[in-house]
Amino acid sequence: MPEYTKNPDVLATLSEEEFYVTQQSGTERPGTGKLLHNKEPGIYVDIVSGEPLFASGAKYESGCGWPSFTKPIEPANVQELSDSTLGMVRTEVRSTYGDSHLGHVFPDGPQDRGGLRYCINSASLRFVHRDDMDAEGYGQYIDQVEDVA
Repeated sequence: MPEYTKNPDVLATLSEEEFYVTQQSGTERPGTGKLLHNKEPGIYVDIVSGEPLFASGAKYESGCGWPSFTKPIEPANVQELSDSTLGMVRTEVRSTYGDSHLGHVFPDGPQDRGGLRYCINSASLRFVHRDDMDAEGYGQYIDQVEDVA
């Protein structure tokens, strides 16, 4: 099992927006994220630590302006914390080992898929295509991104 940590070398290479989102709990502008319309098979990992977060099979179009997922690929890698900023109570989503701010989770997702909407900033994610998952050490998750017949 790989060890995932907040990697200072990676932090030094983040763009201004990636750093703002992951390290300062920021939010990218809706509709601008590089992974919003990605429909390729693979997994989404924490841009800082590399820990696996979401599978492409759990991604769906919610219309909210950010990538949306119904569930984490590895629940232990996603922490849910109370967030009362901006005058409302929400549930913040952070990566467990990288401690990166990812976004928020809401109870308005597809009911037939568990009812949750993980609304996630593209700036906090790195996409690993299914074809590269073995080489990058994520082979154990390939069955979660294969097409279902």
